[in-house]
Amino acid sequence: MSDSFPLQNVPLFRGLEEGEMQSVLQCLSANVRDYPKGETIFHPGCPVKEVGLVLEGQVHLVKEDRWGNTALLSTIPPGELFGESYACAGAPLPLRATAAECCRILFLNMGKMLTTCSPTCRFHARLLENLLSILAGKNLFLAQKADILAQRTVREKLLNYLYYQSQMHNSSCFTIPLNRQQLADYLSVDRSSMTVELGKLSKEGVLKVERNKFELL
Repeated sequence: MSDSFPLQNVPLFRGLEEGEMQSVLQCLSANVRDYPKGETIFHPGCPVKEVGLVLEGQVHLVKEDRWGNTALLSTIPPGELFGESYACAGAPLPLRATAAECCRILFLNMGKMLTTCSPTCRFHARLLENLLSILAGKNLFLAQKADILAQRTVREKLLNYLYYQSQMHNSSCFTIPLNRQQLADYLSVDRSSMTVELGKLSKEGVLKVERNKFELL
C-alpha cells in the first residue's frame, strides 16, 4: 500500500499516532480489496456490515430507478468513507457503489467500530468522535445537494453547484471531480442542455471553463 492514501491523513483516524494504526486495523478486522474500473463494490438492497475507505482510485455512488435510469449521487475520493450511514443503521444500501477507476478499498467492520472490544482498547472514543464528525459533514453535503436540485432551471443548478465548489476550495478557480456526463447526472439535467448553458455563461462573462476547470468571474 505504499502508493495508497496515507492512513494517518484519513479523517476517521485523526488524532491517532502512526504507531497505533496497526492495533486499530486489527481491532476493526480491516481487509483490503482491489476492484477494476466499472466493478460493483456494493449492490443495491444488500445489507452493509463494513464501511469502505478509498485508498486508491475513486468510487461512484449511483442511484438507479426501475427503468434503468441512473443518477450520480456522489464521488468518493481517496481518504474518504462510503456506506458508513447504512452500516451504522444496519440498513440495506438503496444505491450502487461502483469503481469509477481501478480502486483499492480498505474495509472496516462497523459493528466492531461501534462496540468497545475491551477495557484496554483506547481507540474507540476517538474513532467514534471522528465518525460523528464525518456523518455530520455528509449531512451538510446532502443538504447542499438538496438545495442545488431544488433550483428550477439548468442555469440555477449549475451556478449553485459551482458556487458551492468555489466555497469548498476557498477560491474562484477550482477543478471539479466530474466530467460533463457525470456533472449532468449529478445535477439531474440533460447533458446537451447543460453544455449549452455553460456556453452561455462563458459568453456572458460569468465564468471561464476548460474541461473540468472553472473560474467564477
